[in-house]
Amino acid sequence: MTADARSLPGLLLPEAALHRLADQLADRFAGVFARETIDRYVLESYTALARTATVTPHLPVLAGRFATERLAALARTKGPGEDGVREVLFVCVQNAGRSQMAAGLMAALGGDRVHVRTAGSRPAAGVDPTVVEAMAEVGVDISAEFPKPLTDDVVRAADVVVTMGCGDACPVHPGKRYLDWQVRDPAGLPLPEVRAIRADLRTRVSALLAEFQPAPTA
Repeated sequence: MTADARSLPGLLLPEAALHRLADQLADRFAGVFARETIDRYVLESYTALARTATVTPHLPVLAGRFATERLAALARTKGPGEDGVREVLFVCVQNAGRSQMAAGLMAALGGDRVHVRTAGSRPAAGVDPTVVEAMAEVGVDISAEFPKPLTDDVVRAADVVVTMGCGDACPVHPGKRYLDWQVRDPAGLPLPEVRAIRADLRTRVSALLAEFQPAPTA
């Protein structure tokens, strides 16, 4: 890790773990990104999550997942996708409820037709346990998900950006499709009310997926 990593005030970095992570990502993205870019994304991802995460021992692992997502998103912006897979980004305030539910449903219903990411304008420390429980009831496991800050690279990579209650926090780029879903925030609500939100999101996700179906041939 660079000297910049050691100069961040008040943050003790697990430099050995982050260096190993950067090595792994450098191999994965060889020929796409320079090592300096990999180092920067690893450090930025770790420090961004460190501001909100509460489970410190797991931070390097989460940072690895976050950095990988961001680098994959950045790689996609370097050229047009050729696999026909739609990239969808769900954004809410804390990335702990609505966006996680919508992403889980879209991944489950869309299969290999879609690639889904989530982010929050002010990410929480963890995903709402009641939301995790409600999703598990319908066979969608989001227990390993975690709130992530909104970054420009994931917005640029998305074909469709769906916001839910985050106002003007999401950057706007030409050529993207933006949707704003007025969905109730499940934070602090009992399970029956979270189930109703889940049903609302399922309807919206199903309708969006239907739009992705290829037009029938003559």
